[in-house]
Amino acid sequence: QVQLIESGGGLVQAGGSLRLSCVASVRPFVAMGWFRQAPGKERELVAAISFSEDTWYSDYVKGRFAISRDNSKNAVYLQMNSLKPEDTAVYYCAFGVTVITRSAESMGQGTQVTVSS
Repeated sequence: QVQLIESGGGLVQAGGSLRLSCVASVRPFVAMGWFRQAPGKERELVAAISFSEDTWYSDYVKGRFAISRDNSKNAVYLQMNSLKPEDTAVYYCAFGVTVITRSAESMGQGTQVTVSS
C-alpha cells in the first residue's frame, strides 16, 4: 500500500499563504489530489491533478489554490494563497483520485492548516 507523507501545514493569518507538500512511497502514475476536513464537516476534495497535469479545483478554492506535481520526486504540492478562516481544516494528500466520485485509493495522515482572522 502506498504511503503518503504530508508537510507544510501550520498557522497563518487571513490573507496569507501556505504551501503543502506530499511525497508518495511509489511513483504515482495516477491522479493525485488534496482533500480537507473541517471540524463538524465532511471531507471534501479541493484540488486534483492528473498524471498529465490536467487540474481540477473546487469552486471554494478556484483562483486561490494551485496544485502541481513533480513526478521525478513522487511529489504533489498545494500552494494556498489568500487564505480565509473557512480554509481551516486538516488537509489530506490523496493518491489515485477520481474527481467524478470525489474519491481516492489512499490518503495520508493529514496536516493541520489553521487560518486566523
